[in-house]
Amino acid sequence: MALSLSSLASPSQLLPLWQVLKRVPGGGVVMGRLAGRMAPYTGTIRPEVLTLEKGYARIRMRDTRRVRNHLNSVHAIALMNLGEVSTGMAVITALPEGMRGIISRLSMDYLKKGRGPLVAECSCPVITSTEKQDLEVTAELKNEAGEVVAIAHAKWRVGA
Repeated sequence: MALSLSSLASPSQLLPLWQVLKRVPGGGVVMGRLAGRMAPYTGTIRPEVLTLEKGYARIRMRDTRRVRNHLNSVHAIALMNLGEVSTGMAVITALPEGMRGIISRLSMDYLKKGRGPLVAECSCPVITSTEKQDLEVTAELKNEAGEVVAIAHAKWRVGA
């Protein structure tokens, strides 16, 4: 499979790559690093892909010093970054071939301090139309106890 970093934004490349990497020890970390290479700011949280399916993504972020704030919890912008990458991967995998997406709005509801590893989960309806449209999706960010610490609300503009 010929692969470039820009082709990771294509559902025809992203899902087959994940099918290979999910079987390899550390494959989720590698997949997250590739996403971080494609979108360098995303890489600052060192995301790990746990699950990736058509229209669905589960992404983990470890609680490390680099993502913490002065209150000894995960920084609000690190949480937003996790929300963006999880909604983005869910949206990209839901698109038909030849389409792409760009985020046009991102907001967060911060419900409690994030501590420990956090997992963001997002579902997106599978898109069949190739017309430009806006998709609104949400991702829940949960701590190890399963408590929702934040909710990301994202609007993605998709089109050919």
